[in-house]
Amino acid sequence: MELFDVYPLMDVTPVSGKGCYVTDDQGTEYLDLYGGHAVISIGHSHPHYIKRINDQLKKIGFYSNSVINPLQQELARKLGELSGLNDYHLFLCNSGAEANENALKLASFATGKKRVIAFNKAFHGRTSAAVSVTDNVRIQANINKGMDVSFLPLNDAELVEEELKSGDVCAIIIEGIQGIGGVQIPDDSFFQTLEQLSKKYDCKLILDEIQSGYGRSGNFFAFQQADIKPDIITTAKGMANGFPMGGVLISPDIEARHGMLGATFGGNYLACAAGLAVLEVMEFEELIRNAAETGSFLLSELGKMDGIKEVRGRGLMIGLEFDSEVASLRKKLLNEEHIFTGVSSTNIIRLLPPLSLTVEQATVFTRLWAAFWLPKPLCYG
Repeated sequence: MELFDVYPLMDVTPVSGKGCYVTDDQGTEYLDLYGGHAVISIGHSHPHYIKRINDQLKKIGFYSNSVINPLQQELARKLGELSGLNDYHLFLCNSGAEANENALKLASFATGKKRVIAFNKAFHGRTSAAVSVTDNVRIQANINKGMDVSFLPLNDAELVEEELKSGDVCAIIIEGIQGIGGVQIPDDSFFQTLEQLSKKYDCKLILDEIQSGYGRSGNFFAFQQADIKPDIITTAKGMANGFPMGGVLISPDIEARHGMLGATFGGNYLACAAGLAVLEVMEFEELIRNAAETGSFLLSELGKMDGIKEVRGRGLMIGLEFDSEVASLRKKLLNEEHIFTGVSSTNIIRLLPPLSLTVEQATVFTRLWAAFWLPKPLCYG
């Protein structure tokens, strides 16, 4: 049996990692500015993370959600404490797409409505409802096209209100920072208006913080820059540093009913141990502050350089837009300079490193760019 061919693969086989570096099967070390697609939040093979999971595995690794799991309660308390959202309730699942599926369902349960407003270039996942609110017809099968979804331009509040006047919208779903869409940042005023409109027209504001959350933006959640409180927040990726985990943070005005939501593996003992380790390391090592400071350094330094059309981002979620396709450039960075980077579209490189990336490590990239790319015209061929 062979694997179903769905991913274009980089020609490298990582076998180990430590901090912000990974090592391949040939012994070559790479600086990881990709973070496994924003998943590695506290760095590879963090000793506290390893100990937390190993210690838990020696006790019990899994039992169903039909019993009391104190680790879930501990995780909810710690997440509320560090995020400042103590009054929210937490539902635990396994992935970002699953978190968004449940968020959309909750909004429909709470309002009795079914239409959704999403935004151009949005990405919310590849499962049924999540992909229906994703602005990419290439990954939507016919079975996914039954939902009533309106895709609107980012930052156009007037169009949002026009759509809401119909009275049948259950949810507005928006990313804290658009990732796949090219690191597009909604205006703070737009977030504030969405909060007001959702209350005015009795719909739920869902903040998808799956990629932009958990400290990546320099705030715990990116929307907190705008000082709002959404009805529902979804998170995953950096939540457990690579162990599959997702979460839905639910405002207290949304009523919980038994049987409304469920997950077999969600919030299992090992996932909770991993999730607690992440929060503990984030707090002890002040990784949110570090993300803000190192990200500010990168944005400042890269913003000074020629050859890049535009630099966008907050914290350690940064997009570098070019006039030409970047596939050859990324390949050169990987194979010759041994640096992992991400991509948004054909002409945008994304930097999504562990939140532990230091200014010294970031300087490796900025100096490399200055030394190798600036003195001569960029060549992508």
